[in-house]
Amino acid sequence: MRAIRRGARGAAVAEIRSILANLGLLTADQQSSPGGRRFEFDADTELAVRAFQQSRGLSVDGIVADETWRALDAARWKLGARPLFHAVPDPFVGDDVRQLQERLLEMGFNVGRTDGVFGARTSRALAQFQREQGLASDGVCGPATMDALRRLGRKVSSGGRPHMLREAELLRQAGPTLVGKRLVIDPGHGGPDQGVVVPVGPLRWSEADLVFDVATRLEGRLAAAGVQVHLTRGPAPAAQISDLERAELANELGADLFISLHVDGHKNPAADGVATYHYGSGGGVTSTVGERLAGLVLREIVTRTELRNCQSHAKTWELLRLTRMPAVRVELGYLTSPGDRHRLTSPLFREQVVEAIIAAVQRMYYPVEADIPTGSLDVSTLRATATA
Repeated sequence: MRAIRRGARGAAVAEIRSILANLGLLTADQQSSPGGRRFEFDADTELAVRAFQQSRGLSVDGIVADETWRALDAARWKLGARPLFHAVPDPFVGDDVRQLQERLLEMGFNVGRTDGVFGARTSRALAQFQREQGLASDGVCGPATMDALRRLGRKVSSGGRPHMLREAELLRQAGPTLVGKRLVIDPGHGGPDQGVVVPVGPLRWSEADLVFDVATRLEGRLAAAGVQVHLTRGPAPAAQISDLERAELANELGADLFISLHVDGHKNPAADGVATYHYGSGGGVTSTVGERLAGLVLREIVTRTELRNCQSHAKTWELLRLTRMPAVRVELGYLTSPGDRHRLTSPLFREQVVEAIIAAVQRMYYPVEADIPTGSLDVSTLRATATA
């Protein structure tokens, strides 16, 4: 869809304002329509959109583009407002689905990721709950199932705990070696979307090219260590690849881990540093293994490159929410920062970043009691071991 921002007018703006008002982010006075105000994307609307994005763990820019619109559309629905079931090929998507998933997860039923999409796993978990309650196990969340959900208390003490334990157990069972692991590396942007672009004299540095270089270096080093590596794109795809398509590819490949590579940009050249992002929501539901991976990648890069530590953050971006494996997005520095740009455009620096990520991936599979200090793993030994 075309991005809708401050100054826009029309029926789409009225729909956005209506959803924001129903969510309590626009007051009755702000939503009133003297002179057609409800059709105008004004300053109040932009602030409300920013508040919504902040509450949902999205990028906060006050602009309604594809991902924000899908989140707004999902926010229309509250659990119990409509029957839910596994619809193919267009599944139900919404806050009501996410609320159902969180409720089932709290009671110990395995819905996987609480992604707000009513898929086969959610249907199976719901049917299991229905069987335990003596209901028809049809996987349909209708009035009788809603009554049962309202009557029952939690089986576990905190939301997300069963999924946390499953993720940790799968990691433990995978064993410490990298050989045979399947990793999807996602060089951000590509094709007509070059991301952050900075001209420097006769040269033109782009985010898409820099992260693809890091991705191919990472691919080679990990493959030498016995990892099955897949990239989400080539050097110059014919068309722009959406985050949804990247997540779907990783799911189809059955990846064990997903790493998305980006560099950042800002109008203030003083902005610099590295940050990582993992799936997590304001309600406390998170991918604990993804959070651990994000922390390891961040610390290894900071220790080995001395980039500023901009911390690790929880987000509900579709790229992180819809991947069924632990996923992390890495912002490798600011191309708009003279200092970071000097590093990013150095092949030696990019090789240091690669080694940092490999070290983090290997440490993911070490038992906690066998982990080693940050920056101490010699990744060349992984290559030697894999190729011996």
